[in-house]
Amino acid sequence: MALPAYRHLLRSITIAFRDDTRLLTSALSTARSSFESSRSLPPAEISAKIAHAEEVAQILRRNVVQGLADGEKFQLRIHDEIERGNNETIKSAGKSLMGDGISGGCCGGATFAPAPAPAAH
Repeated sequence: MALPAYRHLLRSITIAFRDDTRLLTSALSTARSSFESSRSLPPAEISAKIAHAEEVAQILRRNVVQGLADGEKFQLRIHDEIERGNNETIKSAGKSLMGDGISGGCCGGATFAPAPAPAAH
């Protein structure tokens, strides 16, 4: 049960950090040392560690996107397994924060004045 979880984690790390050798090496090393240090744990703790490894693998595959600086812009490496959100859910959540008359607006309806400009020296 631990070996498939370990392999899944290694594959997820490789996918998430493919173009970043330093981070890829560090993540693979951390995964290996974590699994090796867990060998002597009781079965209940091992099961919890395996579940944690599977969750980490899933997050790495679905939610971690790496960006590469390209001048002032970033090129994102989005692969097939990355979750893509729906902008409609973001728009509807934003309405309640922007003061739609129902929720009282952002921060409970508090208003804020702009910060004063810094003094010239």
